[in-house]
Amino acid sequence: MIDENLLLDYGARKVSYSKGDQLFREGESALNFYQIISGEVKMNNYNEDGKEFIQGIFSIGQSFGEPPLFANVKYPANAEAISDAEVLQVPKEQFLELLSSNPKVHLKITETLAKRLFYKAIMVSEISSQEPEHRILRILDYLKKYVHKKEGQFSFRVDLTRQQLADLTGLRVETVIRATKSLEKKGELQIKKRKVYR
Repeated sequence: MIDENLLLDYGARKVSYSKGDQLFREGESALNFYQIISGEVKMNNYNEDGKEFIQGIFSIGQSFGEPPLFANVKYPANAEAISDAEVLQVPKEQFLELLSSNPKVHLKITETLAKRLFYKAIMVSEISSQEPEHRILRILDYLKKYVHKKEGQFSFRVDLTRQQLADLTGLRVETVIRATKSLEKKGELQIKKRKVYR
């Protein structure tokens, strides 16, 4: 997370979005750096059949959509508010200037991007070859350890819907429901008041 005042010093403006609003679309030019003040944003794609695949879900203090800023390529995915959200938006040139003038911030962004590459590497191998239960455990363990930094059995409450879990793992909702019930029976998950714990 980059300090809000530093972003404002480099020309950030606060923009409000309603649930369902698009921040940018796949194929558009990358013009801004985005950091979330409140709410949640997902990055997603749709296949030819209209099935959604969620690339990632981002919340307070997180940034998203940076790689195209550095690579001078079009956005490979859409960004959509999944709740009402307020976002700091910094024009590309000012953001690059901020990084040039603040090496520690630049290093933090590099670390964030490296973690996302790690996540993508894990998920590509999972989605291409693994069984549903394994995919679900892998994404939950990644979120538990690397995103929410939780330890201990059933200490991580999963705040994703079954649909979001399906979209993150490339599965159907029905498959996620069956697999989570099976994982509960095996003692890998707990389900309390319709919430999953890992």
